[in-house]
Amino acid sequence: MTHPTSLPRRRLLLQATTALATGASAAAWAQTGRLPVLPEWRDTAQRVASAGVPLSELAPNAPDSHTVKPGDTLWGISTLFLTSPWRWPELWGMNLEQIRNPHLIYPGQVLVLEKVNGMARLRMAGAPTGSEPTNTVKLSPRVRSELLDNGAIAAIPLNLIGPFLNEAVVFNGNELDNAPRVVATQEGRVMVSRGETAYVRGDLKGARDFRLFRELTPLADPVTKEVLGFEGRYVGTAEAVRPQGSTTIDGKPALVPATFRVTSTRIEASVGDRLSPVPQQELVAYVPRSPANPVDGRIVSVYGDGVRAGQNQIVSINRGQRDGLERGHILAVWRAGRDAIDRTSADKAPMRLPDERHGLMFVFRVFDRVSYALVLSVQDPVRAGDRFTQP
Repeated sequence: MTHPTSLPRRRLLLQATTALATGASAAAWAQTGRLPVLPEWRDTAQRVASAGVPLSELAPNAPDSHTVKPGDTLWGISTLFLTSPWRWPELWGMNLEQIRNPHLIYPGQVLVLEKVNGMARLRMAGAPTGSEPTNTVKLSPRVRSELLDNGAIAAIPLNLIGPFLNEAVVFNGNELDNAPRVVATQEGRVMVSRGETAYVRGDLKGARDFRLFRELTPLADPVTKEVLGFEGRYVGTAEAVRPQGSTTIDGKPALVPATFRVTSTRIEASVGDRLSPVPQQELVAYVPRSPANPVDGRIVSVYGDGVRAGQNQIVSINRGQRDGLERGHILAVWRAGRDAIDRTSADKAPMRLPDERHGLMFVFRVFDRVSYALVLSVQDPVRAGDRFTQP
């Protein structure tokens, strides 16, 4: 691949936009100076940028313009313009010259919908095609805090998934069996709360900030019953204060456990809780989009203690990286058709009514065989075993 600095400017912008949108790692950028872009991503973006979107894809009451307001999300704005809001990258990609980064839009900007020759394009008011837009930002990988602090609106309400980015974790097996563990608490307390002290034994491997987990719960495929992974019950976070040491008791060697301060709790910590390092911040440039290939799976469980999940709740699903799922994929949720009897016929023939689509989910964390999704909209609460497909 040619080094980015030698690429034409338009192609470089497109590479940066696409790589950020699909979650390319900052480490890969730093090590190679190149942003990986699959050919199909580039082809789609260039095709839309040159052709626009058919008018048939616009929402019936799509406005001619919209002024971006604080609290807006790209998902919400795209619902105004498009019948399928997960296609908002196409709407944003209509004018790559002017909207340099399709997931960096700012309050106060006016988005204008142009309709020419049966196609629609989006531009910013007050700037002709090809001109330099206001609020242009440097296209480089950004960690989550920067994306939240730079004034750009989010793709979806990040406050809904933010708490789960470190909490919702699937382990493949016994990763926590040999992990550092809480062996004692401050003044012998049974439970430890935020700001209190816990004592930890184990190899910290140079890390300082940790998540606390309790027992692992197997996540079983609703269809095959195969265990896909293990969900750790999230307890909270803790930071190392003093390292582990050694001493003697009655002339015999003894261990001095590491001292930790509990920095946050979902539930109170206790002896036996396991520690896992807080991962490096991920890029959070979520781009809602439909999976490129057909997907058919089932909801495994509702995150937490719930049995059913409504809008803005989290579910685990039985598809992951090996199935082609990616962060940002939109999935349709289906209500299973109920069994019925044809009471209009003499034979009272048994029937099964067709499944009905009744909601959408947004995939925000992906593991090998399991993913977590936010329920964006749903007519009836979803439960384990409900089916999902590409939208």
